[in-house]
Amino acid sequence: MAEGWVERAFVEPTFFFKYLGFEWVAVLPGWAMYGAFVLLALVSVCIALGLFYRAAIVLFAVIFTYVELIDVTNYLNHYYLVSLLALWMIGMPLGRVWGLDGRRRPEGALEHVPAWMVSALRYQVALVYVYAAVAKVGVDWLVHYQPLGLWLAARTDLPVLGGVFAQEWAPGLMSWGGLLFDALIIPAMLWRRTRAVAYVAALVFHGTVGLLFNIGMFPWIMLAALTLFFEPEWPRRLSRGAVASPEGGVPSARPWVWTWPRRVAVTSIVLFALVQAVWPARAFFYGGDVLWHEQGMRFAWKVMVREKSGSITYRVLTDRWPRERQISPSAYLTDYQEWEMAGQPDLILQLAHHIEDDLTAQGHRDVEIRCDALVAFNGRRMAPLLDSSVDLTEISDSLAPASWIAPAPRTLPIQLHAPKRSAHQVSPQ
Repeated sequence: MAEGWVERAFVEPTFFFKYLGFEWVAVLPGWAMYGAFVLLALVSVCIALGLFYRAAIVLFAVIFTYVELIDVTNYLNHYYLVSLLALWMIGMPLGRVWGLDGRRRPEGALEHVPAWMVSALRYQVALVYVYAAVAKVGVDWLVHYQPLGLWLAARTDLPVLGGVFAQEWAPGLMSWGGLLFDALIIPAMLWRRTRAVAYVAALVFHGTVGLLFNIGMFPWIMLAALTLFFEPEWPRRLSRGAVASPEGGVPSARPWVWTWPRRVAVTSIVLFALVQAVWPARAFFYGGDVLWHEQGMRFAWKVMVREKSGSITYRVLTDRWPRERQISPSAYLTDYQEWEMAGQPDLILQLAHHIEDDLTAQGHRDVEIRCDALVAFNGRRMAPLLDSSVDLTEISDSLAPASWIAPAPRTLPIQLHAPKRSAHQVSPQ
């Protein structure tokens, strides 16, 4: 609210891009959206204190996820992660372990939680790093060092580090370093002997990324989440200087009885975990370059692996306009929405259908809309993103492969560093 994001994201726009299957999610009036964020702040404090924890975490999960479903242009990987972690936490009695709920009701206080709860949170965090590493295994990241080369070139004016970023070897070193970090951080955190070194590396890596790039809370969320991989009793060691509980150790496990509620709970947990493992991999079934066509891009932990900017113009024919007229997205979108939409084909399609509905409401008939979409992708020159001959009003969005998206450009990224000259080359006068 202090940054003005509620106003920018939920009050100023007159059109909102919807997720497939969640078209029914509607924005509230401005005053109600501010109220939702005030409530989010309050329940967040309750979660941190373990006060009325169960009600607070349910409210948080519902409100936070609702807010993120309002407009696709607000999507960020770490917002999705927060929603998933909140869903896991609904089933965990965290307010009764060191929380104020345990003090309010001492008879319900806990010294331990089942080990599967720690494992589930570790599993969710590990998936982020595993898929982030897989996403970096590509020619753009490992050979052309893009988009990192673009981002570093824009920061060469920084004190001290700017001189490092200007070096030809910097993008390559950081690109390979990013891949190795994502691939190795979880194994290193799981192994006791490398855990301390791995966390120091995480502090350096995420701290540097968080300070250099405007990616919000993601680095700080991951640094907090990685503490899950320490021994579960580390907070108790810090506060008491001992591992043992007041009862003299970890209590013995109670006999497990397979009741129907437990069977349903275990089945739900396993299915949810499987979905989280499989769903990010759907991009492999579309073929082509997912960073270009975007099918399977969201909810797949493809973190910081593509940079796009584009120019979008709609060409419209109706019964009243026998000759094509051009319509700019700025007539319907805020600057931020237009920037985010430019490289995402499904959002370009959504706006085309909205323009069709708007013109139809004005009395136009036989509306045809085509789009000239030129996009610069990971340092390449602009190329057509869509088949400009296709009438977008005849296309429906779905999970099926989209034949109306143009193939990814085969050109190479522009070289930002001038090649070294030999001793025989003469500078032009």
